[in-house]
Amino acid sequence: MKKVLIITYYWPPAGGPGVQRWLKFVKYLRDFGVEPVLYIPENPSYPITDKSFLNEVPQDIRLIKKPIFEPYALASIFSRKQTRTISSGIIAKEEKQNFVQRLMLYVRGNFFIPDARKFWVRPSVKFLTEFLNTENIDTVITTGPPHSLHLIGLKLKRKLDVKWIADFRDPWTNIGYHKKLKLSQASQKKHIKLEKEVLNEADRIITTSFTTKEEFQSKTDKPVTVITNGYDITSGEDLSESGKKFSLAHIGSLLSERNPKNLWEALSELVQENKDFSRDLQLDLAGTVSEEVIESINKYRLDNHLKLHGYLSHREALKMQRSSIILLLIEIDSEETKGIIPGKIFEYLAAKRPVIAIGPPNWDAGIILKETEAGKVFGYEEKKSLKEEILGSYKLFKEGQLQCDSKNIEKYSRKQLTGKLAKLISEV
Repeated sequence: MKKVLIITYYWPPAGGPGVQRWLKFVKYLRDFGVEPVLYIPENPSYPITDKSFLNEVPQDIRLIKKPIFEPYALASIFSRKQTRTISSGIIAKEEKQNFVQRLMLYVRGNFFIPDARKFWVRPSVKFLTEFLNTENIDTVITTGPPHSLHLIGLKLKRKLDVKWIADFRDPWTNIGYHKKLKLSQASQKKHIKLEKEVLNEADRIITTSFTTKEEFQSKTDKPVTVITNGYDITSGEDLSESGKKFSLAHIGSLLSERNPKNLWEALSELVQENKDFSRDLQLDLAGTVSEEVIESINKYRLDNHLKLHGYLSHREALKMQRSSIILLLIEIDSEETKGIIPGKIFEYLAAKRPVIAIGPPNWDAGIILKETEAGKVFGYEEKKSLKEEILGSYKLFKEGQLQCDSKNIEKYSRKQLTGKLAKLISEV
């Protein structure tokens, strides 16, 4: 059985979508003749945790842990709330940032390149050089963000000439929040230089979206493969519940710029125009929600219909997906985000609930919804058609006829995706 070393920052008990990708790959890799060995931080500073993921870690998997210096841990001494907010990706609009937020963003962007986990690179390279020399492992996989982990792979490649696969769950220099980090011109150049080195020295590159693949193919001649995230529903689990309310649910972070005012306005008009709709409507938001989003919802007088659930365990999130009537998928309206495919979309497909998505033009997620016939996508400027879609869905809901028969979703199962990964590993 071929051994591979997987270097990842996020591992249980970390919560959120970042941990699930490699947790699920590790769960199934042995079925395809690959033995994973994990290298993870011993004392990470995770913005959210979900201990339920610990139950999915194979008991006999080999885990190697080494300490990491976390600047976020020090910063939290001065401002715990701001540190947790920024490390979670919730960045307020420029005009609403206070002095502490501006300072932390400037320091984060210009002193910690490519990110705040950069201090793990040097000790990890030193330890892993000795480790790989004594183990029968010739293939290394790094996954980012944090993209500093790719620098570990880069240095190991240069020192030991191991086979190296770089997995990008998100873009690097082209990701939306880069513009908010108050980068100096020198810092921007350093990011571009590091990204170029990683893309041109890795043996294979993996992306989770089609747009990121196109972007990287314009920057390197190395092979780029798309392996999306997916769903993993254990057979025999009954997570379904019947919803009595006409519930629209969003599971995951709602950033300041991920604020579909056209949706809030459409719902507000329907509430005013239709008493039955007003009585039945429930807006469920699970995860971190920015103050700007809550202010917009209150502005459109939807606060009486709003339920904020906070962070849910993965199992609770799956349960909400199946008990909701409509599932919301929302992304920032920008060119940089059209290649972002939220991990929850695949669990939405498996939930067999209609999806209403609001995002940028030519969004990769829209391609998946269209091919699976699982939902409809709207732009941020579309209100009339969005309102009609919601009202039509509500009428079908009242008649007991609202359903979603998503098609051809099996290729997005975690096990099939792991098979694709295992094939790529064998070809390196």
